Amino acid sequence: MRTPARYVHGAALPATGLLAGAFGYGAVNVVPTFGAVPLDVRLTFHTAMMEVNEPVMQSAMALAILTSFGLAVVGRGLPRRLALGAGVLTVASLLVTVFGNVPLHAHFRRWAATSAPAGHAEILQRWELFHTIRTLTALSAFALMIVIAVLTRPEPP
Repeated sequence: MRTPARYVHGAALPATGLLAGAFGYGAVNVVPTFGAVPLDVRLTFHTAMMEVNEPVMQSAMALAILTSFGLAVVGRGLPRRLALGAGVLTVASLLVTVFGNVPLHAHFRRWAATSAPAGHAEILQRWELFHTIRTLTALSAFALMIVIAVLTRPEPP
């Protein structure tokens, strides 16, 4: 891989890893904890966490998207195509978040201030499904960045 592409890949690899790690941590630790606590605790915690998480995760997604597509621009051959795939997957994570998870956050905020309606479990499960999807797309983007690193690794002397 050429030097400019190496620098961009050097930024894209940790950016996609950060995004995958953050979503993965949520899937493995936070979501099961949500299921283990009373609903009012979950809603209070979820609402507070989203206020803190939103700017952090928006920044992480933007960085992963920009560096993935940046590598697609400066890369060549298979690394370019893989980076393009990673960029598409990170955009998919963003779209699932914006059109899936975020609208449900409004429900959670309202329920935390009042009470959850009948049938709330289905909406909570929908949020978890969207979270699983965005986690898998972010993990896949990171995996593509790892493949690029492995395929373009210089041979030892």
